[in-house]
Amino acid sequence: MSEIKSGLYYSKEHEWVEKLDGNKVRIGITHFAQNQLGDIVFVELPSEGDEIHAGDSTGSVESVKTVSDIYSPVSGIVIAVNSELDDSPELVNSDPYGKGWMFEVELNSEDSLAGLMNADEYREFTDGEE
Repeated sequence: MSEIKSGLYYSKEHEWVEKLDGNKVRIGITHFAQNQLGDIVFVELPSEGDEIHAGDSTGSVESVKTVSDIYSPVSGIVIAVNSELDDSPELVNSDPYGKGWMFEVELNSEDSLAGLMNADEYREFTDGEE
């Protein structure tokens, strides 16, 4: 069974969003997503300063099974990327909500979080998919 953390926002593309200070958020892929992908061997992330839009592909995750796009669940400017994933992409498998985070965004507006699911909604969304 996939771990779903309360207090986070979730997208239908299986990304999570954690609210940080002010209008900043941290983004990664969910436990469910990393479990479906299998052993992750490479992560391509956006660059700091990139302007991204909700629903756009912002990078990719390569596993032994497949390559999958990372879709931004929010709109804004990328303010940080997790460079640890360059040398240790397996952190996405071992700690998807912690050390396996992918990038941080300064939101264009608080409304960026409006279309995302809470933990209970995401749990219901993924129940039929496991």
